[in-house]
Amino acid sequence: MTGPRYTALAAALPATVPFVGPETQERARGAPFAARIGANESVFGPSPAAVAAMAAAAAEAWKYGDPEVHDLRAALAAHHGTTPAHVTVGEGIDGLLGCLVRLLVGPGDAVVTSDGAYPTFNFHVAGFGGILHKVPYAGEHEDPAALAAKAAATGAKLVYLANPDNPMGSHHPGAAVAAMLDALPDGTLLALDEAYVDLAPAGTAAPVDADDPRVIRLRTFSKAHGLAGLRVGYALAAPGLIAAFDKVRNHFGVGRVAQAGALAALADAGHLAAVQAQVAAAREDLARIARAHGLTPLPSATNFVTIDCGRDGAFARAVRDGLVARGVFVRMPFVPPHDRCIRVTCGRPADHAAFAAALPGALADAAAHTAA
Repeated sequence: MTGPRYTALAAALPATVPFVGPETQERARGAPFAARIGANESVFGPSPAAVAAMAAAAAEAWKYGDPEVHDLRAALAAHHGTTPAHVTVGEGIDGLLGCLVRLLVGPGDAVVTSDGAYPTFNFHVAGFGGILHKVPYAGEHEDPAALAAKAAATGAKLVYLANPDNPMGSHHPGAAVAAMLDALPDGTLLALDEAYVDLAPAGTAAPVDADDPRVIRLRTFSKAHGLAGLRVGYALAAPGLIAAFDKVRNHFGVGRVAQAGALAALADAGHLAAVQAQVAAAREDLARIARAHGLTPLPSATNFVTIDCGRDGAFARAVRDGLVARGVFVRMPFVPPHDRCIRVTCGRPADHAAFAAALPGALADAAAHTAA
């Protein structure tokens, strides 16, 4: 008896996932986290209007969601001053990236990203056989000029840039990102991940025309809108590219309850403004805690603060592990030199208190561990 006959590509791929979830770590610990501040979820929660809309929609959960996502796409188009033909909706930015890579990348095709940038994009590229070419960050920022130059050198079909950036929390003015498009070679598409743009300073969103065929902008309801558990993201691009998504997307991937929640969240500008204010205050508080323990918080345009632990990756990893052992879930960048940092999601006062209480012991343990 034989098993499944995997493709050569699938058989060659490692059995891995980009992130280990907090639930996995809780099962391993045998206890829940006291502070879940590692996955950049919005602990401030969704709009009450979204909760009410989802509750009302739950009674009709026996129905599939609208496969055209008509009402949400229309509302997003109105919000961005464009048309529904410029908008597609999918299972978070991760799902949209999977469709985008499937559309553009075949075995051996060149793709460009930054070394240490969002790993789920790399996961999709590897899954379709693309060849990743990476450029280093310029300090704590992704380097648009280097990305464009690498795309020209490799003939890349696709370039990935997050603005604001995860995991460093840095950002470029939107005008600088728009200027990058002129440096891209003909036929190269910029995948511009703007997951955190609702939390960034004014002027961070790239001022590009919705019909510009050189870029696709990716947004989400997972961050500022507090709906990470629904998995709703959307993309803005020229109609030809948006129409191509219909060839490969999961047409029933965004369910009825999720569509209702996202639609109500989009309409609640007051809740979004309140979350933006809470995030700004939380960033300042996390920076205060970091400085109080001799650490350096990096400037952030997101709902997390990346904290420089002042030594190397082994030390920062030990700090992270010490925090996790004390019931505080945080993460860290994967690639040197940024792996000298930990990354802490903005939380509520109780979350920050747990972090502040756990940090001295984690630092002491890390110092002892790395000295041994």
